[in-house]
Amino acid sequence: MKTQNITPQIILGSSSIYRKELLQRLQIPFETEHPDVNETPLYGESPEETAMRLAEAKARAVAKTYPHALIIGSDQVAALGNIPLGKPLSHENAVKQLQLVRGKEVVFYTALCLLNSAADRLQSRVIPYHVKFRPLSDQQIENYLCKEQPYHCAGSAKSEGLGIALIERMTGDDPNGLIGLPMIALVDMLMAEDVEIF
Repeated sequence: MKTQNITPQIILGSSSIYRKELLQRLQIPFETEHPDVNETPLYGESPEETAMRLAEAKARAVAKTYPHALIIGSDQVAALGNIPLGKPLSHENAVKQLQLVRGKEVVFYTALCLLNSAADRLQSRVIPYHVKFRPLSDQQIENYLCKEQPYHCAGSAKSEGLGIALIERMTGDDPNGLIGLPMIALVDMLMAEDVEIF
């Protein structure tokens, strides 16, 4: 009698093409599912708390469809001090964000959850990444936004594209976290669930 593969199905609870591309680097089979989650921050919540709550909410939303899977949830919140910087969603908002952060350091908090939906076992971490922006002129901001249009990126900058030119310095444990999926932490979590990467 043929034995079933004991590795659970892996689901990436995200519609982000960037997260999907990062996960593909591990060369393990997975599927993607869009989590229907309200991403509005709660009153009094810190950026880390918002990111963690939403990452877990995304994983649990997907678990309703996949009750016997390993589900990856991730969310990112950028902050300038205590000021959260969400997705600008418009050119005007992106201009304001980049004017606000120019010459300053922004922390991108990326929360990662791995939910074993069969066992209701959750692993979670928040990985901060520090980004110092160049002292940009209004014209440089305008030129950048016209070329890249990063209106669905927290902090109005896509470091994996032209946005890298906005940045003076980056420091943190995992540069993939800045793109939206901290791969070093994810490998740790998958291995804790007996997923063989190699």
